[in-house]
Amino acid sequence: MSVQEIDLRRLVIKAFHMNDVEMGDHNSVGYNGMMTVSKEIIPSLLEKYETLDNIDIQVIKPRDHDRWTNTIMDIIPISAKVLGKCGEGITHTLTGVYVMLTGVDTEGKQTHEFGSSEGQLSEQLVLGRAGTPGEDDYIISFDVTFKKDMGQERHGCLEAHQACDDFIQIYRELMKKFDGNKATERHEYHDIARPGQKKVLIIRQVAGQGAMYDTYLFPDEPSGAHGGRSIIEMNNMPVFLTPNEYRDGAIRSMQ
Repeated sequence: MSVQEIDLRRLVIKAFHMNDVEMGDHNSVGYNGMMTVSKEIIPSLLEKYETLDNIDIQVIKPRDHDRWTNTIMDIIPISAKVLGKCGEGITHTLTGVYVMLTGVDTEGKQTHEFGSSEGQLSEQLVLGRAGTPGEDDYIISFDVTFKKDMGQERHGCLEAHQACDDFIQIYRELMKKFDGNKATERHEYHDIARPGQKKVLIIRQVAGQGAMYDTYLFPDEPSGAHGGRSIIEMNNMPVFLTPNEYRDGAIRSMQ
């Protein structure tokens, strides 16, 4: 007896690999694997977000990890929703490069809850794991300096994530115009229902304790910060996600 299958939704993720990431005068990204990073957005971000005192943006090249880092708040992939909503349609993403958000305040107090991770980057970041850069990947360091004690306040941490999201959005808008036929990789995922068969549920416990220990769901962009809903503000109630929503960056760690 054949099993009936219902295709509920289809997600296509098209990846564009970056071979070279350099500092420059403007933010740009293209099909040729070249990406330019600029600091030109910093003044407008400092004007927009009152808890931030300074921002530094640097490119960390592959294997150049013997350098100081402030506490790592997040490692963020650069992905953009091109068509449809979270969990379906088309998403463009970059490979070969990640954004690293770090934070400290003007008094030298690291942004942390239960433990900080400042020190040599080579000792604080494990490469090649799910969600972390590989040895051959570039890292764009987005280092935030908070005003005094703001790195220990929920509002301050949220503004750091949002400022970093504004920076990434520059690239997202460019990526949405990419010709999908020129992607380096193409992956297609389907959420399949099989009526009458066993149902599998994977339970993932996420942070929801306050301050820098929060989780956002369903942001405006894959792995984004703007538009997300706090698990704390949802009273830490269980939330059902489809496999494709999970794949498409529906969860954003705000730690």
